[in-house]
Amino acid sequence: MDIIVVSSGTEWRSQSMNRLMVKDIMSTDLVTLEEDEDLDLADSAMKYGRIRHLPVVRGRRLVGLITHRDLLRAQVSSLADLSPEENSEVNVGIKAHDVMQENVKVIGPATPILEAARIIKNNKYGCLPVVDDKNLVGIVTEADFISLVIRALED
Repeated sequence: MDIIVVSSGTEWRSQSMNRLMVKDIMSTDLVTLEEDEDLDLADSAMKYGRIRHLPVVRGRRLVGLITHRDLLRAQVSSLADLSPEENSEVNVGIKAHDVMQENVKVIGPATPILEAARIIKNNKYGCLPVVDDKNLVGIVTEADFISLVIRALED
């Protein structure tokens, strides 16, 4: 049975690999959008945060998800020869609720990581939002699984 060190926030502990749950590897310091916020903000958040997935929330409740691909599809600049300033002006008029994916597969924090990994792999998802009592509490991404593998291999 392999023992690895995992991070849950700032707390470090050792745990058997087959006992790990999503809460042990998920990101909890989230960048989110409200459904009435615009694509210019989404674009900036993704660029500066170096992220590819933005949960869309109403309060703390998950209502959708915008991926980097969704953002690229929605941006007019890909269809027209616009300057960055013109593109920004257009994106301000497009709201998150207009382009977000609404029927998002979610998991709970106590979901075993093997189950989460299978869902991500079998469905070719880049992430799974983590909800508890309908509230967004985290997100688990492909990068979180790569980090887990790296930590396991370093031990």
